[in-house]
Amino acid sequence: MGSGQVTTSVPSGPSEFQGKHVTVAGLGVSGLPAAKALHARGAIVTAVNDGDDARAREQAAELEALGITVRLGDGATLPEGTELIVTAPGWQPDKPLFLAAEKAGVPVWGDVELAWRLRGPDAAPWLAVTGTNGKTTTVQMLASILKAAGLRTAAVGNIGVSLLDAVLGDEEYDVLAVELSSYQLHWAPSLRACSAAVLNLAPDHLDWHGSMDAYAADKGRIYEGNKVACVYNVADPRTEDLVREADVEEGCRAVGFTLGTPSVSQLGVVDGILVDRAFVENRQKNAQELAEVADVDPPAPHNIANALAAAALARSFGVPPQAVRDGLRAFRPDAHRIAHVADLDGVAYVDDSKATNTHAAQASLAAYEPIVWIAGGLAKGAEFDELVAASAKRLRGVVLIGADRALIREALARHAPEVPVVDLDRTDTGAMLQAVTEAKRLARPGDTVLLAPACASMDMFTNYNQRGDAFAAAVRELGA
Repeated sequence: MGSGQVTTSVPSGPSEFQGKHVTVAGLGVSGLPAAKALHARGAIVTAVNDGDDARAREQAAELEALGITVRLGDGATLPEGTELIVTAPGWQPDKPLFLAAEKAGVPVWGDVELAWRLRGPDAAPWLAVTGTNGKTTTVQMLASILKAAGLRTAAVGNIGVSLLDAVLGDEEYDVLAVELSSYQLHWAPSLRACSAAVLNLAPDHLDWHGSMDAYAADKGRIYEGNKVACVYNVADPRTEDLVREADVEEGCRAVGFTLGTPSVSQLGVVDGILVDRAFVENRQKNAQELAEVADVDPPAPHNIANALAAAALARSFGVPPQAVRDGLRAFRPDAHRIAHVADLDGVAYVDDSKATNTHAAQASLAAYEPIVWIAGGLAKGAEFDELVAASAKRLRGVVLIGADRALIREALARHAPEVPVVDLDRTDTGAMLQAVTEAKRLARPGDTVLLAPACASMDMFTNYNQRGDAFAAAVRELGA
């Protein structure tokens, strides 16, 4: 779905935006369709953007051709007469533009809030997912399950498909699987999902939110006004705390998911079977088999948790058990998420380059034993003591790469002093081949060489995809 679709569904009657001065902050995936949708509804739109690069100029030309005013290289000044700001999710709340808006009493919405308000009277309900890690995988699993049930659906939101495109395009849906970031939830005060899940909470994006409490509070917004179910992680009590704090509709239920045997109103695992004790008759005594652990690809613990969360949301929408099984069997994860690359001399090589923070890396490390761990990159202010202490017994050896590798090395010295460490003092892209070569030297048959960096990639690579590709290429080169 391209951003050009958003003009296909223009209301025939008067619009609440007719003649309203709206400033769209930021271009890109969300700003472009927001500006077009508002302009199509009669708003007087000014788009502002911090950057003035080639892509921004191309997008500006597209908007200016429609008669929309665009100001590049100036995202700080509030345009005169602004009555509403619609912002891209990544713009921080303390930007001068928003401080000026607050002083002037101008409301600020995100693109998700705009999409929610522009939904038609018969719009598809939303099943929404947030969390520090696992959002994209869970939403894709959910969409696969919904499709297996014969429902018209799409995975949208923070997953890279604009919600505005989904809400205003020509295609009709029965239900939407919606991934929401903490940024998007911060700017979405009136969003009310049918059911929603918070998968987990760990320190992340604290520079944006200001504190862990503020980050958690924005995640918790996803539960506000839920109609059917608030899905939480039994292993992460903070997610259940957010359910307790939420103001939901009468009859909405708290539903947990756990890797253990489920209690009443939970989904869990019994003898290798995913079971439901929430959406069954007489749940005090009965449980419904949904799928086998072997139906989940890959069957790592944190991915089974993702599958249970997706199943809970689908079941809250009335999806039958067989569709859960069929949808999980049909699902294939995106690249660089605990992806098995190859086996060489009895050693498995696994690419989890997407593990860009300590919480994700810890989940990945918990899936294997023994491990030669390749880690490092840009720490983004993270601390590694808890991660290393929790994983120390699983480690055969560690190979460190990247700009902030010393932080991990110091944590290893404190919590795993007996584990051999290779510290590669280079940040060029060719370092990955050396890292994999050193990991191969440390590994023994039955081990797993795991790329789970616990850090961002931009010190050495364009993104985590390129880092994972470099790892896979290095493994193949050694195999050849």
